[in-house]
Amino acid sequence: MGSMTHRNTLGRGRFGLRALGAAAVAGTLLATACSTPEGGGGGGGGEGDAEGPFTIGVSNGFIGSEWREQMLSALETAFEEYEAEGVVDELVVESADVDINGQIQQIRNLIRSDVDAIIVNPNSPTALDQVFAEAADQGIQIVAIDQAVESEDVVNVVIDQSEWASISAQWLADEVGEGGQIIAVNGIDGHPANEDRWSGASEVFDAAGVEVVANDYAEWDQNQGQTVTRDLLASNPDVDGVFVQDGMALGAFRALEAEGALEDVALVGEARVGYMREWDAQREEGDFSSIGVPNPPSVSVSALHVVVRMLQGQEFAADALDGNNAWLPIPETVTDDNFDDQFAQVEDENDAYAVDHALTSEEADAYFE
Repeated sequence: MGSMTHRNTLGRGRFGLRALGAAAVAGTLLATACSTPEGGGGGGGGEGDAEGPFTIGVSNGFIGSEWREQMLSALETAFEEYEAEGVVDELVVESADVDINGQIQQIRNLIRSDVDAIIVNPNSPTALDQVFAEAADQGIQIVAIDQAVESEDVVNVVIDQSEWASISAQWLADEVGEGGQIIAVNGIDGHPANEDRWSGASEVFDAAGVEVVANDYAEWDQNQGQTVTRDLLASNPDVDGVFVQDGMALGAFRALEAEGALEDVALVGEARVGYMREWDAQREEGDFSSIGVPNPPSVSVSALHVVVRMLQGQEFAADALDGNNAWLPIPETVTDDNFDDQFAQVEDENDAYAVDHALTSEEADAYFE
């Protein structure tokens, strides 16, 4: 049997995989894609080695959220299944809070570990290009998750973060109406996922005539989300709504609750169990409405399915890639209308658990010839 090697890994936990709303996702995605580079990768890496077993490296440059813990734990579970089949032999994990230079070092460590592929959750869309090229020159296949990068040496296995944010932004715009005023609590300033999300949300607000009167960052942390929301509300007491990204919605909820404003100020929510418990309680007690768009941590599992097939020498189908993006489905949004069914599937999980989804092996097959 192989092994799993973890470096600088903190706060690890075990969570179950859960697939929600996966029917026919691959066919839908492939119909919307528009271009494909030649070969099995995204312009880099060597020819796939169909023999295996393969060593998989992971570079995770941010550990400040339960979402990342669930992402890594789900990946380990899926890796064990491939390992039992003899497809892979070692998972080498570099996971720590690092800056760009620190993540470059993570990836160079993986190159020196002689991995066959790297799954990276990148801290920048462009600043890792050189080290990606170094890995590709060694014949290493590279996939990025959670947020896309521009390097042609990488295949992005991601949801569209701009689209993800636009779903909840449109709900909020409809709630507050044209001329409504809102505050925004975003993630990490300059982080690629944050920038894509805010770009998508801003387009919606501009089109709907919604004014963003204040915007601050809370690093996808619940406690910071509560503090930032409280402070923004103190400076802007007459706002009609709060836009907040996942990982911070429960904090924003508590700030509004402390002000007695839950029924007066529209709040974008999240598809995490802790928030959903509060949402459920408020549905019973008063006039409260919200929305939760899942951002699946098991994107890591979808990426594993894809990169294993790349290593086995399979080529992407002619319409599978949009540039270097292999788009993943955004799972079904949690709303007031479907809340009971959605919550019933996750209510036994811990509060940090995020509603999840991963491609099945069969759905991953649909991306390839």
